[in-house]
Amino acid sequence: MALNQRRTKILNLIREDGHAKVVTLSKLFNVSEVTIRQDLEVLEEMGFILREHGGAMLKDFGDFARSGKLFNQTHMEEKVEIASKAVSLIQNGDTIILDSGSTTTEIAKRLLGFSQLTVITNAINIAYILGENPGINLIVSGGEFKAPTLSLTGELAANLFKGIHVDKLFLATAGISNDMMLTYPSHSDLIVKTSMIRAAGKVYLVADSSKIGNASFASLGQISLVDAIITDSKITEKDIKTLKSMKVEII
Repeated sequence: MALNQRRTKILNLIREDGHAKVVTLSKLFNVSEVTIRQDLEVLEEMGFILREHGGAMLKDFGDFARSGKLFNQTHMEEKVEIASKAVSLIQNGDTIILDSGSTTTEIAKRLLGFSQLTVITNAINIAYILGENPGINLIVSGGEFKAPTLSLTGELAANLFKGIHVDKLFLATAGISNDMMLTYPSHSDLIVKTSMIRAAGKVYLVADSSKIGNASFASLGQISLVDAIITDSKITEKDIKTLKSMKVEII
């Protein structure tokens, strides 16, 4: 048994949303439902998921909501450094959007000393962190709950960001393809990210360099949608050159 490209993408999608239906996966990947069931059987035998009637769910699905811990905890040293740099760009009196994700969570942890700061987020765990600070005006979107990312998504989440303006957005991404497209494991987040970008005066992408060259299933658009990327020192000279050619500031 092996994790071929399709099975890897299916697993990443389930790790993002927490669950998936056979009929939905069949349409997304343009293969038969029988093929998808075989894929899910392999993923279950490898210990990643649990099959259920009509689909599958992430193993230990409920643990994320109970513990408040995110599924993705890799490259944390780089994410902490990125978060520290991001916080240096925030001032008291700002109105900002914090996207859901492990790097933006690290940003939230460093905002507790701020006052007169308005933070809008679609992340439940970020809301818990910032809710302790009376100096922060916290606004949380509605939407469909995704346990592995502790986030709210879909049309309801996107609606909050329509018709508002914020100073800065700190945007997350699951992967940046070789042709510099912002990618995500699930289509459900794309409408939310798009609304966030349209609402922001300046868009900062917070992404460690390991994400460059690793594409996920759904594409939001080219990285030129953002004004700047905050990343770590391991980024290659080739990627720096490409980003500069696309008029993206590198921090």
